[in-house]
Amino acid sequence: MTALTTLPVLKMTVAGHTNTGKTSLLRSLTRDVNFGEVSDRPATTRHVEGATLLVRGRPLVEIYDTPGLEDSIGLLEHLDALRAETRRDWVDVINDFLASPEAAGRFEQEAKALRQVIANDVALYVIDARDPVLAKYRDEVEILGRCATPIVPVLNFVADADARTAEWRQQLTRVGMHAIVDYDTVVINELAEQRLFEKVLTLLDPFRPTLEALIDERAEERRILIRTAADMVADLLIDVAAYTISVPDTRAETDVPVETLRETVRRREQSCVDGLLDVFRFRPGDVEGETVPLVDGRWGLDLFTPAALKAFGIRASSGAAVGGAAGLTIDAMTGGLSLGAAAALGAAIGAVWGTLNSHGRRIADLVRGQTELRVDDTTLRLLYARQSTLVDALLRRGHASQSRIRLDAGDLKRGGREPSGDRWLRDRLPDALSTARLNPDWSRLGEDAPAFVDDDTHRAEARQDLAKEITERITAAMRRPRSPA
Repeated sequence: MTALTTLPVLKMTVAGHTNTGKTSLLRSLTRDVNFGEVSDRPATTRHVEGATLLVRGRPLVEIYDTPGLEDSIGLLEHLDALRAETRRDWVDVINDFLASPEAAGRFEQEAKALRQVIANDVALYVIDARDPVLAKYRDEVEILGRCATPIVPVLNFVADADARTAEWRQQLTRVGMHAIVDYDTVVINELAEQRLFEKVLTLLDPFRPTLEALIDERAEERRILIRTAADMVADLLIDVAAYTISVPDTRAETDVPVETLRETVRRREQSCVDGLLDVFRFRPGDVEGETVPLVDGRWGLDLFTPAALKAFGIRASSGAAVGGAAGLTIDAMTGGLSLGAAAALGAAIGAVWGTLNSHGRRIADLVRGQTELRVDDTTLRLLYARQSTLVDALLRRGHASQSRIRLDAGDLKRGGREPSGDRWLRDRLPDALSTARLNPDWSRLGEDAPAFVDDDTHRAEARQDLAKEITERITAAMRRPRSPA
């Protein structure tokens, strides 16, 4: 592989009419929601702003945002008049214009954009594909074509139902611009981004190593994002699966521990959400969703409303009536058997008698009338469903979108799939979570959480196995196309 230090730095200009999504494209390419100002107001960008794309820490691509071309009709007439006087090459005519008083006056915004186009190696001409092909746009194309800089037309908002993609492609090819790319700044599509860089590559062969390095870097970044997200979700699930609270085996004394467990798990889930938003470089205010119904019963078994369970395709645990009360469980010792009656208590003790040495204290607590409050499999399924849905949304989300990311049942139904499309919402959970049930010391939650839980090699191995499985499921889900809304 060519050493990065020897690769030429590619300089790109983002140009186009006012309010077509130029700054949005920069936000999308840089993965930075804070780049520039994105607004529905015309002429939001009034000066040139730049950003740098890194490959393994080295700046390889510089991208510059420019003001919108507001008066292309007037500028084209002005340029035609200048050339009629001199008969010079078009690029010389434009340079003459840039040095003239008009470039600092009537056409100041256009001059800023054209100056950057001529100075850089390539220009991305951003088009709002929802707009009709008007005369002012045809004049913009004509002006940019005279700058002697390779132009890659970028059709933005192509995912919109009102997009006139075919009309724009026909017009662009008429003027010799064939390196056209569809790219929606609101919806992330890694293949579209790769195609954009490949289109640039076809026009700039000297920068082939630079662009190939950038394409490889972006693919690796996405793989790392998925692995990191999967690891965070796995860590959440293990923390919650292993979390228990010892309580007396009486209804009257479980209200406070139930609320403690509920709030602790909710805080842990929110911590995971915050971490995912940070990793994907979104802000906390960029996402909203329904409140998670966690443990909603006096006896600690997760009880969801029928609508909540149906929305995520989750079945209630065996023997639990949706919306009803259920007995406390000691999942680590009994696999979730109810301990509400003496017969069930005897069955539970018999089922775990062989593990008395390793769980003697907990059996002793049980015999003394103590049992363990914990979330059941339904809660773990819901937590997994929510986190996988969030990860899926963040992977598909463009950083230029100004609407909030919504997580609700409609996302799943429009996508025509379950979260990550897997069987966890129907069948038994992975072995790593069953093992976590047996090891309450693996949880960081609660006042009695061990101080050195991260040093537990067995927990680390279980998390790694679980994260690997989640990674595979997220990757498979991303390959499936989503149905239109």
